[in-house]
Amino acid sequence: TLIPLDSPYIDPRGVIQNLLHQQVGSVVLITSVSGSTRASHWHRKDWHFCFVLDGHIEYFEREVGSVTTPRFAPMAQGTLFFTPPNMEHEMYFPVATSFLTLANLHREPVDYEADLVRLPRKLRDIYAEVMRAKEK
Repeated sequence: TLIPLDSPYIDPRGVIQNLLHQQVGSVVLITSVSGSTRASHWHRKDWHFCFVLDGHIEYFEREVGSVTTPRFAPMAQGTLFFTPPNMEHEMYFPVATSFLTLANLHREPVDYEADLVRLPRKLRDIYAEVMRAKEK
């Protein structure tokens, strides 16, 4: 999930940080308010890289059709991570957050909706239930 970043180029003018060295179909800036959830779906063909500009994302994922506990990964500012096709995923934002999504396919609403499958239950809820059960 996590993608290591190249070393930045630093000179007296500032910093250049390469994020991705491949073609993409769309680049989207997304802002999310504190306490909100995004995704809770999976993509048939699309994939995306996400780069956290500011804030924090609680990221959950598992393979499509799996009944295992979703994996949890905290994504801090400056983190780049990848979601492949056929990966259930969800993002929870404990604080106001802005991030870039660099996706394989374009995000025209009709095509975007045709490629994704919404989840019947939030992965965060499933993860929390499993963690509570382990505490008992």
